[in-house]
Amino acid sequence: MAEIPAKFDRTIDESIAHLLAKCADAHGCSPDEVRGRIARALSKYLFLDSQTVEHADVIKFIEEIRGDELCLVLACERGDEKAWDDLVREFDSTVKSAARKIAANPENADDLASSIWAELYGLRVDKDGVRKSKLAYYSGRGSLGGWLRAVTAQLAVDQHRKNSKLIQVEEDRDLEVLAEAAGNSDQNGIVSHAATGEEMLIQKDSSDAVTAALRSAIDRLDEEARLILKLYYFDDRKLKDIAAAFGYHEATASRRLAKIHGDIRKKVEASLKREHGWTDGDVKRNLADVAAKMGVDMEKMLAGLAVMIMLQVLSI
Repeated sequence: MAEIPAKFDRTIDESIAHLLAKCADAHGCSPDEVRGRIARALSKYLFLDSQTVEHADVIKFIEEIRGDELCLVLACERGDEKAWDDLVREFDSTVKSAARKIAANPENADDLASSIWAELYGLRVDKDGVRKSKLAYYSGRGSLGGWLRAVTAQLAVDQHRKNSKLIQVEEDRDLEVLAEAAGNSDQNGIVSHAATGEEMLIQKDSSDAVTAALRSAIDRLDEEARLILKLYYFDDRKLKDIAAAFGYHEATASRRLAKIHGDIRKKVEASLKREHGWTDGDVKRNLADVAAKMGVDMEKMLAGLAVMIMLQVLSI
């Protein structure tokens, strides 16, 4: 993306202040919070290499940003629960309507709509623990409803491509890996692929450390969290079914599962550093190595191994 010349800073700041002043509900967004998203949009759509940009162009561009909807999205990314409730209430019907127009039958439409909310909340995190949500791609240009319909269509296309190539969706692949792991785990609960001739996922000393940290994390999970993990990973229940079981919306189920992933990761990392003297680099390197060799992301790897340990404890 093109760099924005410093001479436009004041114009951008004043235009953002005006945009926020017009918002019916800015959801607590600060000018700095909004500026990051708008600057990215300016770089991508306005400040192109072959285009001459004037101050009036910048002002017009920012004036056309949908401030209320952009602030709603930014607040959701920040973790504002009220903002999430507002987003679901205002746009759940939009997502479901778009899914019904694309899907082959009502059941597929419900699954697609549930997947959209999971993607919007973000069940994955990057190597630094930052949640990866599709909301990060909304710039405020154009209506949020239209953008959500486009996201729904794109996800449907992605799923169709995977299915047409006989590639399992990620959740199914994760379940397969973890199920295989459950049948090939050593006495400590860390996975070994000796049966397939593959090397151990990590050295035994690291395995013991991670196992101990996981057991400690499990001990501090509440009963609801344990049940959600079991339902999602080993009972192959969809988020919408889990939500129905607990009496809340599937978007809330997505947020709850993501929070459990994050809580387990934080507890494991803290335990490894406290009990074994691992540095941040040691933690990231060893955990990432396990996840990479299992073919899943770190949060799902930790959650899946946690469920394996839970099942072992229950079977004793």
